[in-house]
Amino acid sequence: MNAQTENLQDMIRLPAEQLYKEEIEALIKTDQGKVPAGWQMSPKAVLTFITGGKAGDTVITPKYIGNKRIVEMAIATLVTDRALLLIGEPGTAKSWLSENLTAAIYGNSGLVVQGTAGTSEEQVRYSWNYAMLLADGPTPEAMVPSPIMRAMEAGGVARFEEISRCASEVQDALISILSEKTITVPELGKECSARKGFSIIATANTRDRGVNEMSAALKRRFNIIVLPTPSDMETEVEIVKKRVAEIAGAYDLEAAAPADEALRKVVTIFRELRSGMTIDKKEKLKSPAGVISTAEAISLLTNSMALAASFGDGTLSDEDLAAGLQGAIVKDDVKDKLVWKEYIDNVMKKRGAEWRGLYNACKEMNE
Repeated sequence: MNAQTENLQDMIRLPAEQLYKEEIEALIKTDQGKVPAGWQMSPKAVLTFITGGKAGDTVITPKYIGNKRIVEMAIATLVTDRALLLIGEPGTAKSWLSENLTAAIYGNSGLVVQGTAGTSEEQVRYSWNYAMLLADGPTPEAMVPSPIMRAMEAGGVARFEEISRCASEVQDALISILSEKTITVPELGKECSARKGFSIIATANTRDRGVNEMSAALKRRFNIIVLPTPSDMETEVEIVKKRVAEIAGAYDLEAAAPADEALRKVVTIFRELRSGMTIDKKEKLKSPAGVISTAEAISLLTNSMALAASFGDGTLSDEDLAAGLQGAIVKDDVKDKLVWKEYIDNVMKKRGAEWRGLYNACKEMNE
């Protein structure tokens, strides 16, 4: 084993192009479709990478479980000169889909601008090494290109995560980039023009606090695709099961994978609290203030596995699940505790013997 392989194994989280390196290489090798300028594989091969299939003898694992047509629309957008905006509630796999699309198309998913309240226009366009700027004035060597400028120069794909968390003036810095496909650097008297293959994949949440409304002018420069929450119980269970197994493997958690019964219980609770109604639609429920997403369910189960591995016998218990549920549902709002208590007493308590252990553990935790 060489040093580079050892270093990769020590990383907490590998980028998609490293995590699925063998699959990408197999797809490129067997690809018989037309490859657009700047891409490393054809649109059909990208679709196979995202939704699963085979490339020769290599099995391609599905990265996104959901409506295949949505993925086709996203890929078709990136074939053109339009940027792509993925919108949805937290936990609908926007960032995951963005990363894997970029890994398949360009082979480098690391050109990322992370949108926050503190993101500046310089992080979207370019900034300066101020020590060199003071010493020599504005020179090409003193300029620090943003991930977006680097993608333009290379003909690659940049990612803009949580774009709606940025202030409006920062968002609008993208308008000229997406319209003209250039960034002007007046200090150097030059323009950086995008090469073929350049595009941007942005993501935006619809429910998070601190969201800034995007201007109509900016929205017009994106093709917008809304990612829905999982449509049915079986799909959500499959997503949660797959991602929990992947994350648990990455962290070497010495705990058994959650039983299907435990998975279904967690997903049932989340779907009911999210929709404000029991699965059988017979009883209306109050929903907590926080977002009860699929991503939260995945995090809950991996944390519960860590509890079982570190302080139990490695088998996920009702007490481990109850601790995870308490943390996921009851955030910093007193109202959440009351909502959760009502659910425990009015729904979970009535579900019979198979729910009794989880009911008792949740009731004790919420006292």
